[in-house]
Order: sequence, then structure tokens, then C-alpha cells
Amino acid sequence: MTAVSDRPRLSAATFAQLPTGTARPGYDWQKLEAGIVHLGLGAFVRAHMATYTDDLLAIEPGPWGIAGVSLRRPDQRDLLAPQDGLYTALQRDGAGTDARIVGCLRRMIVAPENPAALVAKMADPPCRLVSLTITEKGYCHDPATGRLDPNHPEIRHDLENAAAPRSAVGLIVAALAARRVAGLPPFTVLCCDNLPHNGRLVSGLVGDFAAMRDDALAQWIEANCAFPSTMVDRIVPATTDQDIAAAAEAIGLYDAAPVTHEPFRQWVIEDNFVARTRPAWDKVGAQIVTDVAPYEHMKLRLLNGAHSALAYLGYLSGYETIADVVADDVFRAYVGKLWDEIIAVAPPPPGMDLHRYGAELLARFGNTAVRHRTWQIAMDGSQKLPQRLLSTVTERLARNLPIPTLALAIAGWIRYVGGKDEAGQPIDVRDPLAERLTTVLADAGPDPARQVEAVLRVDAIFGADLPKAPGFAQSVTRAYTLLREKGARAAAVIAD
Repeated sequence: MTAVSDRPRLSAATFAQLPTGTARPGYDWQKLEAGIVHLGLGAFVRAHMATYTDDLLAIEPGPWGIAGVSLRRPDQRDLLAPQDGLYTALQRDGAGTDARIVGCLRRMIVAPENPAALVAKMADPPCRLVSLTITEKGYCHDPATGRLDPNHPEIRHDLENAAAPRSAVGLIVAALAARRVAGLPPFTVLCCDNLPHNGRLVSGLVGDFAAMRDDALAQWIEANCAFPSTMVDRIVPATTDQDIAAAAEAIGLYDAAPVTHEPFRQWVIEDNFVARTRPAWDKVGAQIVTDVAPYEHMKLRLLNGAHSALAYLGYLSGYETIADVVADDVFRAYVGKLWDEIIAVAPPPPGMDLHRYGAELLARFGNTAVRHRTWQIAMDGSQKLPQRLLSTVTERLARNLPIPTLALAIAGWIRYVGGKDEAGQPIDVRDPLAERLTTVLADAGPDPARQVEAVLRVDAIFGADLPKAPGFAQSVTRAYTLLREKGARAAAVIAD
């Protein structure tokens, strides 16, 4: 049998070999100018923003090609460069798999190889938009407060090495500084990560960093730059060898960097751009609104909050994917109760019924064709908990409302970062605070109450006020003790 990698490689040279009927860019992708620099060249942006952009360019040509930037490693560039930026997007559900070729990714850049060249690219007049999907941990901030962490190693480095920044914030400020000196208008900064009020948050981080460099620069950015908030939604699992094989089967060529995704997608964008210049993404389904906050709360708390809860409890119970977890009636009932707690304090977006939204989420979670691993979702929990779960907890406690299912989700995270599942098998915990959390739990000894008390003192996650809120520590301790004694599945039955 011929190995998948022995097939001709997807590229400009083999583009004509694509089978008749394969969906492909409806524009001259090789002549496309890159007016967008995107920081964080992962699977999500290629399955979300890039597909919107590809759809738009097919009906309205414009300078909206994407220069994708890897901030750490060359892996993605090394996969995509031999393909001239082309890749396959595989849409999957119970009806089967649909493949399309995406062509709007025109450049691949590895920031550490030449940060000055990247800053120059961002400072170049054709760059009108700098967007980001760098995950919560990429912003060098304190998740509990939303402020820039001046002691973060990358921030310290960038303040001392302005010509060779490493962090996304440092790169953005360096490029804006260069545009100011050149007399150019700033670009719009478009955050597409799951952060509360993400535009306002990134504006604050950029402003904080700029002020550490130059007060006049900070004032210029505040007066002239735009940081629209967004809400993004599409389930995009990590690419597997099976996905690469499926892409080869669909397009007849070897694609080393396909992405898979569910049919659903949503993008809500605040109408706030420099000189009102932006791609007309609303013509292909994006929503341009004056206030993103209700959509953001809906998605962060109902979708992402439930995803995290199911990831921790499901992983501990031995389930590999979210679809596996919600196929279990116990966890299916648990997530319904979790949504009831969240919906009670979450204002709906205009015209939305949050209970109906939850039912739609459950159907999406159950899509067995999209294998979204619990382990993948469980990564970086210390950065995700504040916006996904703790905000809702704070609001319910302020109204004297109980938090049994939310407390169990937090307890599940504590048990998960302890490093062993219910079968006693080690967990590969990926989290910026993993080492600190391991030490905190070990120093607390075996007593569940002491372990919870110790973890809740990590103010980078929980802040100073929430652990003191009446009933919070007690609720988490009760859930954690139950989890330790009975296991996640039994605890999910009892949590009520």
C-alpha cells in the first residue's frame, strides 16, 4: 500500500491535479496581497478566520491575504511552506466529510528567527490588521486581574530588547512605534482568543507595555489605535495522522497540515476599526455589532465553561473525547444542571434563548466525527478558569445562589492538576503553573480540605476576594472530597 506521504504534495505546482469537484479558492490566490498579519498560526485560525476570509475573497476581492506568524517554533511554517500556504479544511459531522482547499494564507513567518523583520512587516503600510489567536497564556497577563504582568520573563526581555521582542504584546507595540515614527496610521488589533472583553483587555495590555517604554507612544496608541472585541466559535480538534490520511483520500494529494472542524461557526465582531477599514466578513456570515459582551458571556460561560468542566471530569473518568463524555447519561445530565446555574446569571444576547443554545451545544458536543480530546481542552486550566467558570461563580455567590455543579468543575480541575486520574495513571498536565500547583498540593498533605485551601490561595487564578466569599471554599471542598471518595461519575450524580 502506498504511504500517504508518498503522494504528490499539495502545492501551487500540483494544484491543477486536484480532483474535479474539490472546493478550492474562488479567486487568484497566488496574487493575493497580505493585508492581515496573524499572530498564532494554529489550527483554530486556519479553520475559522481563514475560512471566512476565503469565502469573502471569492465574492469581493481585496488585499486581505494572511501572513501567519508562529511565535515559538517553526513547525507550522515547515509544514505549510512546501505547500505554498495551501491546506485542506475538513468539515465533519454525522453526514460525512467535506473537503475544501484554503488559499488566503500567503506567508508563513517564524518570529524568533527574525523579530525585526516581523516588526517591519507589521509596520509596512499594506498591513491594516494584526489579529491574534495565541491562547490565554500568550498575553503575559494575570488572569485574575487582567493586567499585564511586568515580571513575566518575556515582558522583561522585551523592555530590555525593544528591537527584538518575543511576546505578542511586545511585537505589537514595536510595530506601532515604528508606524508612529514613519507618520503612518496604526493598524487595528483584533483579538480572537477566548478572553473576557478581549479587545479592551488587549488594549490595556498594549497600553501598559507602551507606557513602560514611552508615555507619548502610549498616548498615541490610545488616541489612534482600535481594539475591537470579538467572540469566536467553532470546535477545532488537534490534527491527527488519521486526519492527514482523510485529507489525502479527499483531495488525492498529500497535505501535511490539514485542519478539521465542525460545520458550525460563529464570529461576532465589534464595529471598531481604524478608519473603518476592515474585510467585509459580515457578507459571509460574521456579525458586526456595537456590543459583543452578551455574545461573549454566552459562549465563554456556556460553551467554554461546559467544555472545561466536561474535560476535567471526563478525563478523570477515562473518557478520551467530549463526545464520549456526553454519550454518558450521567455527564449529559450534569452539564444540563451546570447550564442551569450559568444561565441564571448570564444575560442573553438579543433574540437568543440560552436554554435552546444549550441544547444546540449538546448536539455539537455529541458530534462523534469531531474528536475533540478532553486532554486538549484541559490544557492551561489556570489561565482559563477565571473567565470560563469563576466569573459565573462570583456572580452567583453575590446573589446568594448555590454553586454545586460549578464547584464540582473546579474540584475536577484541582484533581486533574494533581497529576493522576482515578485509575492511578499519570496525567501529562500542560499548564504554565503546573509546577507551582504540584508543589502546592504536595505541601498541603493528603487532607482534601487543606489541599483545596492551599490551591485557592493561588491568587494568580482566584484573586484575593473570591476565596473569602461566603460558601465558596466550603462548596469546592465538599465537591473535591466527594470527587476523591466517590469518583467523578458518582460525584456528578450527587452534585445538586
